[in-house]
Amino acid sequence: MSKDPKHIRNIVFLGHSHSGKTTLIESMLFESKAISRRGSIDAANTISDFTEIEQERKSSLFSKLMHVNWKSSKINIIDTPGSDDFVGEILSSMKVADLGVLTLNAAHGVEVGTELIWEYIEKFELPTIFVVNQCDHEKADFDLTLEQATNRFGQKLIPFQYPLNQGKGFNQIIDALRMVLYEFPSDGGKPIKKEIPGSELARAQKMHNAIVEAAAENDDSLMEHFFESGTLDEIELAHGLRKGLAKQSLIPVFCCSATKNMGSGRIMGFINDICPSPDDRPAAKLTEGTLALQAGGPTSIFIYKTMSEPKVGRVSYFKVYSGTLRTGDELVNASNRSNERVNQIYVSNGKNREIVSELVAGDIGCMVKLKDSHTNDTLSTKGRELQIEAIPFPEPRIRTAFQTENKNDLEKLIKAIHDIQEEDPTLVLEQSARLKQNILHGQGQMHLDVIKYRIEKLHNLHIEFIKPKIPYLETITKSAETMYRHKKQSGGAGQFAEVHIRIEPYHEGMPDPAGLTVRHRTVDELDWGGKLVFYWCIVGGAIDTKFSNAIHKGIMNKMIEGPLTGSYCTDVRVSVFDGKMHPVDSNDMAFQIAGTMSFKEGFHLAHPQILEPVNELEILCSDQVMGDVMGDLQSRRALILGMDSDGHYQKVKAKVPLSEMHNYSSTLRSLSQGKAKFSMHFLEYAPVSPDVQQKLSADWAAHHKDQHEE
Repeated sequence: MSKDPKHIRNIVFLGHSHSGKTTLIESMLFESKAISRRGSIDAANTISDFTEIEQERKSSLFSKLMHVNWKSSKINIIDTPGSDDFVGEILSSMKVADLGVLTLNAAHGVEVGTELIWEYIEKFELPTIFVVNQCDHEKADFDLTLEQATNRFGQKLIPFQYPLNQGKGFNQIIDALRMVLYEFPSDGGKPIKKEIPGSELARAQKMHNAIVEAAAENDDSLMEHFFESGTLDEIELAHGLRKGLAKQSLIPVFCCSATKNMGSGRIMGFINDICPSPDDRPAAKLTEGTLALQAGGPTSIFIYKTMSEPKVGRVSYFKVYSGTLRTGDELVNASNRSNERVNQIYVSNGKNREIVSELVAGDIGCMVKLKDSHTNDTLSTKGRELQIEAIPFPEPRIRTAFQTENKNDLEKLIKAIHDIQEEDPTLVLEQSARLKQNILHGQGQMHLDVIKYRIEKLHNLHIEFIKPKIPYLETITKSAETMYRHKKQSGGAGQFAEVHIRIEPYHEGMPDPAGLTVRHRTVDELDWGGKLVFYWCIVGGAIDTKFSNAIHKGIMNKMIEGPLTGSYCTDVRVSVFDGKMHPVDSNDMAFQIAGTMSFKEGFHLAHPQILEPVNELEILCSDQVMGDVMGDLQSRRALILGMDSDGHYQKVKAKVPLSEMHNYSSTLRSLSQGKAKFSMHFLEYAPVSPDVQQKLSADWAAHHKDQHEE
């Protein structure tokens, strides 16, 4: 039977890679008797990391849904990857969670991944608790980790526990909320409760008082009672903490050793007793308005993740936001108006699924083989037109072109990528006619490597990553006049056209061309940005007006394949002011060719300039690797915009040409041992330097020469 919303907890585990999320979840599953034995990362047998590639890499790459029953609660647990390359998995999981559990490695403190995840926590306004894990590590330092976290994330962090004997012999936790010492057996599990030693009593009492005060601050009546009596009873304390967590005014900090299975039960107890249920959270945001949680109302579910499994097909993970979902229900997809029948509903523990007859509002489950519904879709009872606000997936950060050895496989390869895109909205496929390449855009090199693995392993197709071309633009910086005569005689009708043009750089608001009589003017808004402005300035009938369109077309042909590098041209004004025609041999084709060639020659005379795309790059890294990161940026023609501290990390902003960013994700990971992150977005087009322009033009000329020789 489905749980009441008040007894459901939806928690998402977040944290930097190797902070112990998966191992802690494994301990929770074991302690709650959801599994009979604990797996491990090294043994490649955890419930969460069940895919072959995760077991090979010993790291979570996809989010996974699990659940435990603890006391009166059903706790839905979502494990997430630690690498920001898989930010889509993290964000989709946060969307449906009511509590974040942010794990910190006691030996490493606040890491760069923690900083980035905190930005997402703030964006989602997600109530959060911190767990300082790996207190059994020989270099564990709980106090330093707590100090770093407090300095970075503020005084809202309130320690509820601390390890008494951290390090290799760790087995004792002092709990300042309950004012008790937990001592664990050597194999972990259920601890023995003991009195706090006299030497620790003052510290524990001070922490307890801080907890009570933080709880009282969330309710006027509690604050009044606290001032009168100096304390709160257990019920009052729980009420204040629940309110504080729900509105993110306090962040409890716990400690544990997931590897030794010490502390997970207490964390689950706190989640059961204090942490917000779906009922305690604000109404879900819709594209228009909000949707309050209501178990008895019409049904609405939101698909937050889609995953394809061998022999199973597409699995759709969802949260019930309203009503009660039952087997046999008919729902309508608000995005595409398609009907979906609910054939079977499952609750999940990794790849293991159990059929249930219903799920109530607030609960999370999965279905298989929905016909036409995908991530970010809302399915509702017929007649209920609403759409839950979509997950805000980020723009890609890196790009790579790809090809396949067998060209006949290209169509299959594109289809395989489209299938993966249905599961992973952070992956973007670009089939660029402009660059004559197929390009994949992703979040980082690891992200693209996993895509490659899946294509080759699951679809049995070969894919090769190659360097992507750069979408340069060409323009001019001076005015020039030129003419071109096209004359061809080869038996029968000939071809004749002569065109005189003035070519100028175009900018908004410039006056009409001086000294010319304008007959008509055409402005082309170019698909790639900028304009071609075409003036017809012929007087006295030197060229018949009927040839205007042919000359215009000829010029546009060269705008599409620029004279310097074959790139698109932009922001050019062309005035046709003179020419000649022949009563028999002049035709549209002749004037089109003359238009193309006169534009090409004029372009070269008008001081042409190649423009390159420039990105704004933001890097988060530690002081220790700052020098290497800056040195690498200088080698990439970067312009440093500024440096600032962000917590105990350094933030660097720079302008870098896109052409210099190939393989940057791998380089940064290597320079920082995986302890730096970056984001990047397009900023502007900027002129390349003369030496770069000369090289690009020479490379293009050589390429064309080779093609003609072939």
